[in-house]
Amino acid sequence: MTRAPERHALVVGVRPEKREEYLKLHSAVWPGVEQKLVECNIRNYSIFVFGDILFAYYEYVGEDHDADMQRIADDPVSQEWWKHTDPCQVRIAEERIPGALWQPVDEVWHLG
Repeated sequence: MTRAPERHALVVGVRPEKREEYLKLHSAVWPGVEQKLVECNIRNYSIFVFGDILFAYYEYVGEDHDADMQRIADDPVSQEWWKHTDPCQVRIAEERIPGALWQPVDEVWHLG
């Protein structure tokens, strides 16, 4: 039996003066960034924008989420991508993971 994917959701603020730059970057995400996400068992990744809030959702289909997230963090192409995207982002109110821009949010309900 196949195990159901883990669902992950995160939020971050987008700097109003960098909003258009962020949206432009994501209109053509670098192929190497997308490839690494797929290699690291990320599926159905979406980022939504609502005013100055970004909401991300993805499904994880691997066996070791932390190890795969580290593989992404260690990837030179992803690191270069973040040099462009991170300045567009700002932490929002609650900081569950100290120092992280993107903060996890709790799932309240799921229709499966």
